[in-house]
Amino acid sequence: MSAKIMAENLTEREKTILRNIIYSFIQTATPVGSRYISKRHAIGLSPASVRNVMADLEYLGYIDHPHTSAGRVPTDKGYRVYVDSLVALEQLSETERTAIQMQLQNASPEIDELLKATSKLLGTISHQLGVVSSPRISAGVFEKLELVQISSTRILVIMSIRSGLVRTIMMEVHAEIPKTKLEDLAQVLNERFSGMTLAQIRKTFSSRVRDIESEETGLIRLFVDSVDKLFTNSGSADKLHIGGTQSLLSQPEFFDTENFRSIIEILENEDIIVHILEKKEPKEGEISVSIGQENEDKKLRDYTIVTSQYAIGDTIGTISVFGPKRMNYSKVIPVVDYVARTISSIFANGN
Repeated sequence: MSAKIMAENLTEREKTILRNIIYSFIQTATPVGSRYISKRHAIGLSPASVRNVMADLEYLGYIDHPHTSAGRVPTDKGYRVYVDSLVALEQLSETERTAIQMQLQNASPEIDELLKATSKLLGTISHQLGVVSSPRISAGVFEKLELVQISSTRILVIMSIRSGLVRTIMMEVHAEIPKTKLEDLAQVLNERFSGMTLAQIRKTFSSRVRDIESEETGLIRLFVDSVDKLFTNSGSADKLHIGGTQSLLSQPEFFDTENFRSIIEILENEDIIVHILEKKEPKEGEISVSIGQENEDKKLRDYTIVTSQYAIGDTIGTISVFGPKRMNYSKVIPVVDYVARTISSIFANGN
């Protein structure tokens, strides 16, 4: 049963109470009681009436009460219904949109620097963690490569991708290779692979160079052996830009020593976040919200990740806000959406 169907099974009164419980918990970070809901929200119900509705919502699994507290907190199921059906998304003001555009347009034109600035901006606006992945080059269309001898045992491979990305890889060789040989090999590879995606090159490289694999420099053989390194992203350090750590750690959840230790472990192991982003990558123009138990890794069961895509030509990357489930979804979701579209627009207009 989908979350939206579950929401339709709630009465209007139940929806109103659930919405107000989650909104209040997001604002206060403390369990929400019936008296608080009755007095703080103009819903025309007595504390006793609210208490009865809360008992029903708890029975249905949308809220829970921690320990012996009289207050209630949302469950993952409650958050899911809230995000899918009950939240009122904020409209970014013209001032906010202009500020985002100016900060990103005034950032360094270098892709990595722009993405780093984006992660910091997301962290600042959301008061959570801003996470931006570098574009996945596998869908990028290969234009050309250059081979430059750096030393007697090192070759620099400079690969240009149609979207404007440039990838550099250092390779170890057994002996110095004459410049003319490097130029000839680069020309052959450019002729055979220009216009193909890097994913296609990776899959067919060996068969397409079989006739020259035994050339005297041994470089083609080295390329065959290093095809994964050359034509895919490598290493989480290349993939993620993280900003807003201080904003995240200022949240009440991390006043608890165990929670603080847990988030530090996650930040020190970026592969956890990379794995989740790859699993939850949304379709173009959509927003993915992964809440608590929906995250496969147990270390992320107390967190939500809001994700969208940006595009650089044929390549795509993701921008995300990562934080406790008690995040301001009404603000975070439109911010992630707008920043993703702004990044795509900047690259589409030549940065």
